[in-house]
Amino acid sequence: MPGEQGGELDWLLFEQAQVLGWGQAVAALSPGRVRHLLATGRWRRWCRGVLVAHPGELTRAQQLWVAVLSVGSDAVLAGLSAAAEAGLRGFRREPIDVLVPERHSTSTARRRLEPGMPGVRVHRTRSLPPEQVQAARPPRTGTARSLVDAAGWARTDDEARSVIAAGCQQRLVLPGEIIKVVEELPRARRRALVLETARDVEGGAEALSEIDFVRLCRRYGLPRPDLQERRRDAGGRVRYLDAYWRRWGLHVEVDGAYHMEVHHWEADMRRQNEVWLAGDRLLRFTAHQIRHHPAQVADQLQHALTAAGWRRATRRP
Repeated sequence: MPGEQGGELDWLLFEQAQVLGWGQAVAALSPGRVRHLLATGRWRRWCRGVLVAHPGELTRAQQLWVAVLSVGSDAVLAGLSAAAEAGLRGFRREPIDVLVPERHSTSTARRRLEPGMPGVRVHRTRSLPPEQVQAARPPRTGTARSLVDAAGWARTDDEARSVIAAGCQQRLVLPGEIIKVVEELPRARRRALVLETARDVEGGAEALSEIDFVRLCRRYGLPRPDLQERRRDAGGRVRYLDAYWRRWGLHVEVDGAYHMEVHHWEADMRRQNEVWLAGDRLLRFTAHQIRHHPAQVADQLQHALTAAGWRRATRRP
């Protein structure tokens, strides 16, 4: 970190992880001085218009600065790249997503700068209000906007839903913040899917498998369950039920791959026994069954609910 008496260039190098645009460099030094630093190998021209004030490999922070500065002064990190800087875990880091206003001359494209630098994917937008941009270094879209964009640019609908669910589950953003951003972007890609996912999360379904389960119930005309229901076990500890129809005493567990581990399996068996001892019915499904065999799951749910007294509403002629 530069000292209190550090010059403008020192602060700029500190704030931008030793990466400068050509215009920034010549504004702080003379063009001749910049060329001398490049010629002697103390600085390096990484790509057109972008300089790095050391000859070595780039750090992650420097890669992000190169990506933004190589696109233009009005570019910001966006999508998964911005969300990762905000703390999102479990998703790809490349290519680096950069967002620019629509008036920018660069069209949506994937760009490769130099070996050792990830690809840069540039997107244009008609709407980027100042309140949706964080004054971070480098600048990036706010977390809610980043997740909405990432969902729109995702390769599949499942990936898009996973991004929204993970952002809320990891406590990076509230579902209402996602909904607010989407409502301000009437032309956002996958708009309906993102709104539906955020509203499902807002209702309690935080894991993607639980969101799939709510969608399944809606699709097959089954009543919506209560999600993340609190209950105390025999030891007095608070437990959360994945899905629970309190009126009909039906409890559903949605299992992920981690349930193959022995200690999780035994804990689940104890919890299952406690549910039965309390007088409730219990059904268990895997996330794979919910996604790929929804009709079978819905059939078993309907039988269990019917046995407990639920009746499907009949339509009036």
